Amino acid sequence: MKEVWVRLKEWNKEVVTAAVEAGVDVVMAPPGVAQQVRRLGRVVVAAEDGDWIPGRDVHLETLRSPEDEKRISDLLRVGKKVVVENTDWEIIPLENLVAGGGELVVAVEDESRMDLALGVLEKGVHGVLIPGDDPLTVSSWTRKVKSMGPVEPLVEAEIVGLRTVGLGDRVCIDTCSLMTDGQGALVGNSAGFLFLVHAETRRNPYVAPRPFRINAGAVHAYVKVPDGRTRYLCELGAGDPIVIVDAAGKSTEAVVGRIKVEKRPLVVVEARCDAGGGSILLQNAETVCLMTPKGEGVSVTSLEKGMRVLVSPQSRGRHFGMAVDESIVEK
Repeated sequence: MKEVWVRLKEWNKEVVTAAVEAGVDVVMAPPGVAQQVRRLGRVVVAAEDGDWIPGRDVHLETLRSPEDEKRISDLLRVGKKVVVENTDWEIIPLENLVAGGGELVVAVEDESRMDLALGVLEKGVHGVLIPGDDPLTVSSWTRKVKSMGPVEPLVEAEIVGLRTVGLGDRVCIDTCSLMTDGQGALVGNSAGFLFLVHAETRRNPYVAPRPFRINAGAVHAYVKVPDGRTRYLCELGAGDPIVIVDAAGKSTEAVVGRIKVEKRPLVVVEARCDAGGGSILLQNAETVCLMTPKGEGVSVTSLEKGMRVLVSPQSRGRHFGMAVDESIVEK
């Protein structure tokens, strides 16, 4: 998820309150108000008396010349946080910096410039620094940024195998978000082949909808989390982030509220697409659904060979959840 920083020119309780409530990551504050900011919520303060000291923990730079670009690139290359303060930056130097990676935050003065910065090279900057002049603007811009996420590559796959395998420990992910029809998590036995498992938003005769929950699969399975990583379902705990995806591939983040592990009857689902094949073990229950190409949930108990579901083939292997370029085979 992209970061949002707010520049506070002077103490303003309404702006800071709006920033904290909207989920701002960093408040850049003038000297002497860091404690006042902290009293309103847990948020990083960048200030002379704050958590991050300008010039030491975060570097404030301008971007107006090739020399500026090289200086900023050098800082990013060694892992420094850099804020481009001027709002008149040009797109080509910004593209060059984004291509190089790193924690680059750029100042924006209006919503169109914010959208431009977040879309550079289809990757976007690490974060944006927005003006802290108006609480409504701070709130709306921040919520807009926080709702953005990278598009996950989804393709149709054909169900080629179904079989029950007895009892196993399965994981329900209870999030701190209310998901809607067509949303779920990417889960699978192989990190290179993840199924889109639908959240429990559907009504059925057996149980009320639980739109905060994804009955995700067996404890060993991989689940997609932010920053292009995966984790095992059994590793997740309260406060951890996961990636939520809809049928169009649009992603956002949700916070795990709790993990519920119980012994339940399991079924192995196998599927194949042009990119390869994979499998997933899910609870054998009517409420557990995979996502169809139409964005609808199809119950595990209704699945048949030949049906098509959405999957996300990942081209790289994983080592401790991070993508690596090496030969890894998981079945």
